[in-house]
Amino acid sequence: MSRLSKAALITFVVATLAGSCLHFLYALWPNGLTALLAPVNESLWEHVKILYWPCLLSGVLLVRREPESLGARAFSLLLSAAVMLGVGYLYHVVLEGDSLFFDVALYVLVMAAFFLLPCFLRTPVWSRTRLLWVVLVLALGAATFVFTWCPPDGLLFRDLSLPAFYSLPC
Repeated sequence: MSRLSKAALITFVVATLAGSCLHFLYALWPNGLTALLAPVNESLWEHVKILYWPCLLSGVLLVRREPESLGARAFSLLLSAAVMLGVGYLYHVVLEGDSLFFDVALYVLVMAAFFLLPCFLRTPVWSRTRLLWVVLVLALGAATFVFTWCPPDGLLFRDLSLPAFYSLPC
């Protein structure tokens, strides 16, 4: 395992802060462009944007320094998004939790996972399968665009700030 570089550590801090700022971008400047980049409501799915865009940009910067890490970084972004959605669903929907501390801690942990995981994924399989992971990352980005305007029915896409978001129809 190689160590996390100083550049990666600085990028982690900047990306995490940028994602935190993205959370409020649409509320400050509600328009079509900010809707594509920032959460437009408090749904779990919309919050993938605060992870996706900073990780995508920082991943591109870090891959320029380490081109062989492309597959591992793309996979790490996908896994981080899946963990954020899965744990968020478990906490907010199944357990009906509502803690800002939990949300912030989860966000920082999945951001850290995105930056740390490639240090452990140094086998050739990640280089050989990099195209698959990159295509899936681009598909996730496309899904954030499409689901911003046309979210499907489902608890991942419901605004958690609304009362009784988790109630099931009788």
